[in-house]
Amino acid sequence: MAKNGSGGSGESAGPAPREDAVASIVADWRRERPELDTAPLEVFGRLHRAFLRYSTAISRPVERKGLSMAGFDVLTALRRAGAPFRRTAGELADSGLISSAGVTLRIDRLEKDGLIRRERHPQDRRVVHSRLTDEGLSLIDALFSEHLENERRMLAGLSARECVQLAGLLEKLERSVLAAESGE
Repeated sequence: MAKNGSGGSGESAGPAPREDAVASIVADWRRERPELDTAPLEVFGRLHRAFLRYSTAISRPVERKGLSMAGFDVLTALRRAGAPFRRTAGELADSGLISSAGVTLRIDRLEKDGLIRRERHPQDRRVVHSRLTDEGLSLIDALFSEHLENERRMLAGLSARECVQLAGLLEKLERSVLAAESGE
């Protein structure tokens, strides 16, 4: 495996990482327990390290706006819903990135901050929608554009073709992880 992560393609992906900690960890295990297949570490170790750096980088602009990542996820889910930018708590929980455990707390905070408004359904008062306010819509539109640009910068070391290939492989990895979970 190439130390600089270029995969031998001859393309420069920017400056080489200062240290490949995963390669060092794998080398240590190969020395200490040569009978073990450490190949999973090379995938998940790098995935984990990349995720930690990614999480830090994407949370900075969100936190500068006084939001948590959980609040950001709620606002993006409401924005993706399209006009009138509203969903029930259950729909928010089912929207993909938001766990059901803290949806109500997140909604409470966003409502307190004036970014969303709760509205009861006119025919069924038991149904409550959370809807983006004008301020919430303006904030999430600006912040999401910044978020995508931030992610673009993080992917600058990969070609467009490599991004497509990586996205496909990560989708396949997610399916594999899910299959392993259900096989427990």
